[in-house]
Amino acid sequence: MAMAHRLNPVLHPVAIAALRPTQLTVGLREVERKRAEWRTRPAHERGEYLGRHMIPAVLGPGEVYWLVDHHHLARALHEEGEEQVLVTVLARLHHLPKKRFMAFMDAHNWLHPYDEAGKRREWKALPRHVSGLVDDPYRSLAGALRMAGGYAKSPAPYSEFLWADFLRDRIKPKLLDEHFERALARALELARSHAAHHLPGWAGPETGPG
Repeated sequence: MAMAHRLNPVLHPVAIAALRPTQLTVGLREVERKRAEWRTRPAHERGEYLGRHMIPAVLGPGEVYWLVDHHHLARALHEEGEEQVLVTVLARLHHLPKKRFMAFMDAHNWLHPYDEAGKRREWKALPRHVSGLVDDPYRSLAGALRMAGGYAKSPAPYSEFLWADFLRDRIKPKLLDEHFERALARALELARSHAAHHLPGWAGPETGPG
């Protein structure tokens, strides 16, 4: 997710435990995939990898870093026992009162306080640590759909969650829980339909051989 800002990025090593999420959910299947990738990555390559996957964050009241992307990576690294990540500071808003800060974050689309049912919650419901992020299976499905070529990666904020909500309305939870691959096949069909044309990264209907 690309974030527009006027500050030059400044890198900071920050404890994962100190990062505050700006969303309520992740796809735990996707977290597990990132954990597996991390475990198989040679130790001498890990520093370079983290340098290429810096965590974009906003410095808020109380000198707290609020991560505005890469929640899945932060959660995966935490569960793998890593303690620090590199952070790119997008904005320094620590001088704002908490309510003004959250209003600013919301207005800039740096918050996504939606629960695993796709319902918006108050910002006070946001977890205080990445370990408090709850599972949204449809977010995992949306991530798998993109990796399968169902739609293109988009700079639009929270684009995967928009796809997750689209799929949530069209694929039954039982199918997703019990037959993930069948749910993914159905998601691929839906992603190529005109009903999805408004979503970021839509690749258009499937075309046959030329």
